Amino acid sequence: MKALQDSLLELIRRTSAEIPEDVHQCLLAALEKEKKNTIAESALRIIEQNIELAKRKSQPICQDTGSILFYPDVPVGFDQITFGDAARAAVREATKRGFLRQNSVDVLTGVNDGTNVGPGSPTLHFHQRRSSELEVRLILKGGGCENVGAQYSLPNEKLHANRDLDGCRKVILDAIWQAQGKGCGPGILGICIGGDRATGYEFSKQQLLRPLWDQNPNPQLDELEQDILRSANELGIGPMGFGGKTTLLGVKIGVANRLPASYFVSISYMCWAFRRQGVLLSSAGEIEKWLY
Repeated sequence: MKALQDSLLELIRRTSAEIPEDVHQCLLAALEKEKKNTIAESALRIIEQNIELAKRKSQPICQDTGSILFYPDVPVGFDQITFGDAARAAVREATKRGFLRQNSVDVLTGVNDGTNVGPGSPTLHFHQRRSSELEVRLILKGGGCENVGAQYSLPNEKLHANRDLDGCRKVILDAIWQAQGKGCGPGILGICIGGDRATGYEFSKQQLLRPLWDQNPNPQLDELEQDILRSANELGIGPMGFGGKTTLLGVKIGVANRLPASYFVSISYMCWAFRRQGVLLSSAGEIEKWLY
């Protein structure tokens, strides 16, 4: 368990302090696109400086180190209880060392015990598979971007959105418009079309595990992703809501079966500080490969 705990501690440290390469490259490309000597360019340049400083000093990119979401893909027969114990121990140690801020408070009393461990923190989403490999992905999702997530039930008369992909497009763009200036943009959207209210949000966050440069294997969803990204960046909202060409860095859409009576569109918003990383672990719990 010591090797596993140490590996999860390093996963937390790196996720908190280092933006993954796909996100970093998208931010650099966005910086080149913005007009020179504008507030949008200045905001992105400050973001770039923040990224460099956090990595060099191995300190959190943002003071809100967010909800701690583990996604372990585990082989059949894997001991999930031991993993959970190791994850919680790693979170405590990461908080003690300053890799994580003391962010988690008791919902009834507001008391912060300084460990980031409690009901629902960290959150573990286990997925069993027949492969013998153990992969662990981690998302640290800040409260600001979590606050501007949204869920719509179609049809939506106010937005003239029917139960089809055009209706999905309308409500997604509405969510982007409502979020402007909040959520620390430029952002990334993880979206689920379908499911129930709970699984819709869970599936939408799983979309954030996809690399920004991947392509949706479903042609209809791929077209919708590109359309939303293009349309959002034409709204003029820009970084931090200051105006400009970069409102979103990416859009990732998945689907889940729904009941005939329900048609939900669930939208999880991620801030520019897209803290997502993953590792392939050996059977002994040691890091063999970084996934992003």
